[in-house]
Amino acid sequence: MSDTFTQLYVQYVFSVKGRQNLLKKEWRDELFRYMSGIVREKGQKSIITNGVEDHVHVLVGIKPTMMIDALVRDIKNNSSNFVNSKGWVNGKFSWQEGYGGFTYARRDIEYLYGYILNQEQHHAKKTFKKEYTDLLSEFEIPYEEKYLFEWYHE
Repeated sequence: MSDTFTQLYVQYVFSVKGRQNLLKKEWRDELFRYMSGIVREKGQKSIITNGVEDHVHVLVGIKPTMMIDALVRDIKNNSSNFVNSKGWVNGKFSWQEGYGGFTYARRDIEYLYGYILNQEQHHAKKTFKKEYTDLLSEFEIPYEEKYLFEWYHE
């Protein structure tokens, strides 16, 4: 009897609602570990989760039975509840609607892991808006500026 074998990699990118700089360095690692736990709890492979004050990158090895949108929805909903339960921000924390989802080949994972790991150094040179629109262009995803994230600080 034959079986099905797959290897699919997706990078999710999403931002804090209002693009506020709410992801404080002192608790960011705990949040990212929690988000990685959500991925594993859903039966997927968490490769790396990292980001800066206003946005996050989540790299996942995903099974074809998991809907990409369902996983990012669960990550965002559960992590918002986690941040709010910790009382880390004044008021209610939430993620902006929408996200970027980009697929990669196995040969790209080592480079991508390093890129995501070094987000702070990367964003010392490049804004999130530039990073995000570069990704959309690289993957040839058509977009209208008005439907992208809110860019309050840029």
